[in-house]
Amino acid sequence: MIEISVCVVDDNRELRNALEEIISMSEGYKCTGTIGTAEDALSQLPLMRPDVVLMDINLGSAESGIDVVRILKPRIPGTNFMMCTVYEENEKIFEALSAGASGYILKKTDPARLLEAIRELYEGGAPMSSQIARKVVAAFQEKAREVTGAEELDVLTTREKEILELLSKGLMYKEIAYQIFLSPETVRKHVYHIYEKLHVTNRVAAVNKFYGR
Repeated sequence: MIEISVCVVDDNRELRNALEEIISMSEGYKCTGTIGTAEDALSQLPLMRPDVVLMDINLGSAESGIDVVRILKPRIPGTNFMMCTVYEENEKIFEALSAGASGYILKKTDPARLLEAIRELYEGGAPMSSQIARKVVAAFQEKAREVTGAEELDVLTTREKEILELLSKGLMYKEIAYQIFLSPETVRKHVYHIYEKLHVTNRVAAVNKFYGR
C-alpha cells in the first residue's frame, strides 16, 4: 500500500498531537510534521511538500489557513489541501474551495472517516463532511434557480418587463394603461403573454418570479 505523507497545520497543540497520533498509527499513512502558525506553514510546507495538508482556518493570526492555501497552492500544486475546521458557514466553505482547497471536513469527524477522506483526496477525490456537502449542493441548486429565473425573464420584451414592474407596485390595468399610454385591453393582452412566458397563472406568482423569490 502506498504511504501517504500528511502534515497537520493547527494552532491547537493538543489537536495537532491527536491528529499526528491518529495518522502515524495508521497503516498507509505517515505524519511528516505538525505546524502551529500560518507563518511557519508558509515557510515549511514548500520544503516538506507532503501529499496532503490538513489545514485549520483560524490560526490565531492575521493570516488564516485559507490565506495559506491561496498563497501555497500555486507554488506546490502537487500538495492537496483539506480544510479541517469547526466552521460550517457557506462563506468560509466557498472561500476555502476558491482558494485551492480540494476537501473540507469538520474537526468532529471520526478518525476512520478522517483517514478515509485523506486517502480519497490523495486519489483525486474531493471529500467533504456530509453537512458541508449538503451546503455546497444547496448553494449550487439555488444558483441554478437564479440562472433559470434570469433566463425566463430574458424571454420578456422590454414592454412586458415594464408592465410586470408596474404590476409589482400593485397598479391596476387601467392605471398601467394610463402611465404607458396604452389601452387597458392592450395591457391585459401583454399580461396574458407575461403569464404564458413565465409559466404562471397570477400576478403574485409573476411578481415573485420577477424578483427571484
